[in-house]
Amino acid sequence: MMVLIRISVSFIFFGFSLLYANVEQTESEKPKEPVYGWQNNLTGTLNLTQTALSNWTTGGENAWSWQVNLNGRIVERQKNYKWVNAGKITFGESRVSNGGRKKTDDEIFLETVYSLKVWKTFNPYASITMLTQLAPGYDYKTDPVTKISDFLDPGYFKESIGFDYEPNDHIKTRVGFAVRQTVAGAFAARYSDDPETKDTVEKFKNEWGAESVTDVSLQLNNLIIYASKLEIFSTVQRVDEVVVRWDNLFSAKIAEYISVSFNFKLYYDKKGSVKRQLKQILAVGLTHTFL
Repeated sequence: MMVLIRISVSFIFFGFSLLYANVEQTESEKPKEPVYGWQNNLTGTLNLTQTALSNWTTGGENAWSWQVNLNGRIVERQKNYKWVNAGKITFGESRVSNGGRKKTDDEIFLETVYSLKVWKTFNPYASITMLTQLAPGYDYKTDPVTKISDFLDPGYFKESIGFDYEPNDHIKTRVGFAVRQTVAGAFAARYSDDPETKDTVEKFKNEWGAESVTDVSLQLNNLIIYASKLEIFSTVQRVDEVVVRWDNLFSAKIAEYISVSFNFKLYYDKKGSVKRQLKQILAVGLTHTFL
């Protein structure tokens, strides 16, 4: 229990350090009147890259790549509560010469957070999140390639309750007790198996502990928007297995339907890899807001 308390306190101080770093900016802002009711937003982005060579004497190979991003948000804001539903779907592929198509990005993330408005900025919440992928994943370093993941294989679900802190529209953080489930099928030995049970491969793993989630959304200038989401989960059963997911996006709209984006992701889960995982994507493409 003392370990859990220390973890929770560290999460709280981390979140508050981010918040107070922005105090000077937020204090100068004029408070806005709350808008009650439903607010919906859905944005889609398509990024394309293509290279074609014919009798190119200095060398090179034909190549193409594409990526689709969908980001949606449905918010109901009332005087006594706020209900936020958010979703993100990303998928991309590439191909170099005749090497075949390879997946470059694949993610489904869904989140619902219900907060009671008890105080002005500090309120109790309950949340549910899901993280998985659309299509099979392969290890392209092997010959032949090896299938290592699929839809809901693995799949991650998390339920939590606690308190959130939202002093302004730019930064919000929440800290609470959480339960995390990992489901898997054909690749259960890689993602959900308990190493202490030698004769059985578990396809379901349930862990409980503490979570910290911090969301940042800043308008850096007239063109550039920065959005960040940092999630930390620490299980009580194994205190050395802290799961970290940090997603950062810089986006700039340079024309009515054209945007530039830079996405940087850091992920750490000891069950999948003892080293941190990194991904960065720089893209120029078409964007459209549907809602």
